Amino acid sequence: MLILALLNGGPMYGYQISQSISEYSGSLIIIPEGSLYPTLYKLLDGGFVKDERRLVGKRMSRVYYSITEDGIKRLNSLYKDYVLVHCGIQRIMDRCDIEDNLL
Repeated sequence: MLILALLNGGPMYGYQISQSISEYSGSLIIIPEGSLYPTLYKLLDGGFVKDERRLVGKRMSRVYYSITEDGIKRLNSLYKDYVLVHCGIQRIMDRCDIEDNLL
């Protein structure tokens, strides 16, 4: 969901995605590149993102990923699921008196 959300703002390359997740989460969420690329490949295989190799400088190239229409639909579905789960968890936590029991 996070990768699709970031790509909804425009094309990004892998390292940029990883750094943006860390930066925007205040370093609470860190996704190493080794974990990021398998997820990107699954998103590619599912048709949720597309890739484009771009020349950067004279010889170096980067693969930029962008969200597809199916990816936008998937993002919306994942976001709705996230909101429902978050609300359910919050309702449970609000009913439990945990403030006095925190470590």
